[in-house]
Amino acid sequence: MTEQPIDVVIVGAGPAGLQAAVHAVRKKASVVVLGKPGQSSIWRAHVENYLCVDGVVEGKELLAVALKQVKRFGAELIEEDVLHIAEAEGGGFRVRIESGRELLARTLILATGTSRKKLKVKGEKELTGRGVSYCVDCDANFYRGAKVAVVGNESAAVDGALTLTKYAAEVHLVAKALEISPVLREKLAASPVQLHEGAWVSEIEGENAVTGLLLDQGERLAVDGVFIELGAKGAMGLAAILGVMLDSETFSYIETNKQQETNIPGIYAAGDIAGPPWQMAKAVGDGCVAGWEAANYANRQKREAGQD
Repeated sequence: MTEQPIDVVIVGAGPAGLQAAVHAVRKKASVVVLGKPGQSSIWRAHVENYLCVDGVVEGKELLAVALKQVKRFGAELIEEDVLHIAEAEGGGFRVRIESGRELLARTLILATGTSRKKLKVKGEKELTGRGVSYCVDCDANFYRGAKVAVVGNESAAVDGALTLTKYAAEVHLVAKALEISPVLREKLAASPVQLHEGAWVSEIEGENAVTGLLLDQGERLAVDGVFIELGAKGAMGLAAILGVMLDSETFSYIETNKQQETNIPGIYAAGDIAGPPWQMAKAVGDGCVAGWEAANYANRQKREAGQD
């Protein structure tokens, strides 16, 4: 039996992604939203400058309403992080999530936000770009034969550490307490990654480049690079895998046109990942356009293939 692709797969369960889901499903597209709403920056925020909100409302209350809407309209929410995206043979995209499941998508909407969580330890700011990185997929190739460490508790850190075993001579993973799926835990246990669970970073050492990592338990790791991967796989990592174009000045967000299209046909971006201003109103507007356009793109593909 031929695998049936999902019309629109949305990476990110914040305001942009959920609004995109509402508009895509209203265009009769099949829609899956991937992500954990609690990781959205709006979840812990207080909102008072959004149209039709009277007074101050907690972001998680607004997202709870949005999640009910999305499910009522018929979109599916899978609360898992995305680990890898690649172009599929015959068109579309393959999306691998932390349970190991793969989804085939006709179109993608990237709506993951852009915040790079910092460790906020001595040496981090000074050595960023000189051994401190926030994107394994972007920078792994620079560490062939080197010793590296990844810091983080969730899927992005584990997936990053596993990826680095293909490049680096030695890979350490520093985690206070791993919060990952059983599938990822099994892969980690079977890998050469050296796990330091129950520890955290107190300082990144080095003058002109990273030379080591001090842990809060007194242990020192002699490493040439430190990858800080806190939370889900970031927007820049996913963009790097796909060849999506970033803005030419700061390389901090994805370039889109007025239809929220990226340079890759079938891939759209919405919300903070698509540039400033960093406001929920803008994220929702981007999501509206991206959902509408992605559904139209998928529906055109089906008509051209005689499937609609």
